[in-house]
Amino acid sequence: MSSSATMSSPSSSSPNFAGTAFLLADQARAIMLTTLLDGRALPAGELAYASGVTAQTASSHLAKLLAGGLVAVESEGRHRYYRLAGAHVAQAMEQLAVIQPAAVIRRKALSPQERELQFCRCCYDHLAGRLGVAVTQALQTHRYICPAPGKQFEVTAAGMDWFGRLGLDVGAIKAGRRGLARQCLDWTERQHHLAGPLGVQFMSLLCAKDWLRRSKSSRAVMVTPKGCAALKEQLGLETTAL
Repeated sequence: MSSSATMSSPSSSSPNFAGTAFLLADQARAIMLTTLLDGRALPAGELAYASGVTAQTASSHLAKLLAGGLVAVESEGRHRYYRLAGAHVAQAMEQLAVIQPAAVIRRKALSPQERELQFCRCCYDHLAGRLGVAVTQALQTHRYICPAPGKQFEVTAAGMDWFGRLGLDVGAIKAGRRGLARQCLDWTERQHHLAGPLGVQFMSLLCAKDWLRRSKSSRAVMVTPKGCAALKEQLGLETTAL
């Protein structure tokens, strides 16, 4: 029997992520995708500037990302705006960012912008960073949510009441394909923060209350003085201690 006959051919049902891995492996494309992690739609010129490449090179990269299903494009007149293809892309990027060497001999000091992102940022459309993890842990401490199988959070009766008092009707939120409240592993804190439709609506509510303010130029999120006081009152969080 020939050696070729004994070799098993790849199964058609095997996961095929080589193409996606190739797209993510390029630094310019990775920076473009990271820039889009806050959920905004940006023109090619802005993504070219962010990634340090020419407009022509950026167009080539964006065409590949579009063909690979990582971004979507929206036309407005003569302009084209690019955004992540969905929350699933943001989730995959956050999960990949966690994969780093276990031990790092030397680590450069974080820039002010990097420190802002580490403290509080938006992960596509929900709250992440040190504050996002702290809020999620406080929600668990108060038994408003509790871990559930399948990397989910279950909202308790006390939690339904608490969210309702804030102005969020949890029962009216439509669960997504991966559930209502999902555990998302935070890539800087290595702990879970609240994601899923509940996480999205919760962050929107905090911004509407002016407890949080999203940056117009990055994924950073600022906690307002009003938010500091409210988070301490509602969840016992000392934001300055974070």
